[in-house]
Amino acid sequence: MNVPATREDLMIVNMGPHHPSMHGVLRLIVTLDGEDVIDCEPILGYLHRGMEKIAENRTIIQYLPYVTRWDYLATMFTEAITVNAPEQLGNIQVPKRASYIRVIMLELSRIASHLLWLGPFMADIGAQTPFFYIFRERELVYDLFEAATGMRMMHNYFRIGGVAADLPYGWIDKCLDFCDYFLTGVSEYQKLITRNPIFLERVEGVGIIGVEEAINWGLSGPMLRASGIQWDLRKVDRYECYDEFDWEVQWQKEGDSLSRYLVRIGEMVESIKIIQQALEGIPGGPYENLEIRCFDRVRNPELNDFDYRFISKKPSPTFELSKQELYVRVEAPKGELGVFLIGDQNVFPWRWKIRPPGFINLQILPQLVKRMKLADIMTILVQDINSFSRLEYLKEVYGMIWVLVPILTPVLGITIGVLAIVWLEREISAGIQQRIGPEYAGPLGILQALADGTKLLFKENLLPSRGDTRLFSIGPSIAVISILLSYLIIPFGSNLVLSDLNIGVFLWIAISSIAPIGLLMSGYGSNNKYSFLGGLRAAAQSISYEIPLTLCVLSISLRAIR
Repeated sequence: MNVPATREDLMIVNMGPHHPSMHGVLRLIVTLDGEDVIDCEPILGYLHRGMEKIAENRTIIQYLPYVTRWDYLATMFTEAITVNAPEQLGNIQVPKRASYIRVIMLELSRIASHLLWLGPFMADIGAQTPFFYIFRERELVYDLFEAATGMRMMHNYFRIGGVAADLPYGWIDKCLDFCDYFLTGVSEYQKLITRNPIFLERVEGVGIIGVEEAINWGLSGPMLRASGIQWDLRKVDRYECYDEFDWEVQWQKEGDSLSRYLVRIGEMVESIKIIQQALEGIPGGPYENLEIRCFDRVRNPELNDFDYRFISKKPSPTFELSKQELYVRVEAPKGELGVFLIGDQNVFPWRWKIRPPGFINLQILPQLVKRMKLADIMTILVQDINSFSRLEYLKEVYGMIWVLVPILTPVLGITIGVLAIVWLEREISAGIQQRIGPEYAGPLGILQALADGTKLLFKENLLPSRGDTRLFSIGPSIAVISILLSYLIIPFGSNLVLSDLNIGVFLWIAISSIAPIGLLMSGYGSNNKYSFLGGLRAAAQSISYEIPLTLCVLSISLRAIR
């Protein structure tokens, strides 16, 4: 496609974080020339949890319940990488049965993650039906998780040296039934999606990544394998017991969005093959290495110690991390999920650095969307990252006080300015009338306006006996509330300057114009002609103030817009 030579009328568009396809955690600043993408800048940091620093201030046992929040679509993988790191650091052996159970849980989690990629991906490009279909199978996976771990999403199931509990009675048969059912579901997906001409038009030849590009950008997972590179850590590193099963690495060579779709569909089928083989050949024996209960630093208090007498329970077991460093990785659904761990002869890690696949894969996005159409961004984006849940630790989120400061500062300034003007008006009036002046509250009478307002609030409320008391009472409230509402819609920018003069200021004037209506309501509700005339006079006075104000603001706005 040819990029237009004239770029005088470029448009900058914000996509996210509230765009449905951004899932609330990513913002794209897209520069457009018509429908053609000229530039794209991803903005991260909308989902921050500080997981790395939490890990460095917890023992591994204490940290395990946190890790499923890294990626709430592939929770078993975050638990696996968390226990694999200290296992390799301490050369801890995992029982064969526990290794088989881990493989089954990991592949079920891979299927659940790919399903929740498939549904939103199809919805983002205009096909709603698969979005409902995928939840049908995904709920069955979560039923299996719930039966084995007690939780549907946040499992806390993996342990150093094994798993938390053995598989319950009947679970293996239920899982085999699911495998048979899911294969029919995958064939249904392929009939519905793969040969659909509208789907092929949206994904074929879109977002092409070559072999050298994929390697140079450090891509992993389906994005790497869709570009013609047969790289899968389950085959390369041979962790757990993957080398004991018969399965194939799924890969394509075209490198476009269609290839990445086919890789993920194929991976779900291969995961079913691995699960079936693991269920049929799962050995007996323990599900946890009980020898690691004897940690390097053991606390074994006697019955009369402080822990038993006052806390009434044993402290959680700890595992001392030796003074060395290592990098551990697993093949997560989105790519290589790794942890760089440094031990320091302490129960806390000295350094815990997470290598998320989503962030690494995201960096190629600006390169892919350039020279493409705006509608192709969703097709490429969802294929790139699949999930944004591991982008959270990349940018700090500041406290709410820094959000409120730009709003409260001008409101406080306006209030102080009004008080000063009222004080000056009273002083000038007293000088013209040659009288000493009003009562003074505060230094030089500056707080007299606040004193008058407080006196009016606590003054006895006089209601007319023959009037409409409800209308008479509501009128002043409308007059005051309209003024207060005007503070809520003044559009202040980052430098405390009116940032949208052609819309915001006129909206502010329109809201403040409601005040005369409240004055008229009070005069009419009193059922007294003199009070009604007073209300008319007050409303006319308010309107007469707004006419020069509107003309003044109009001249400033036109000048700014020009």
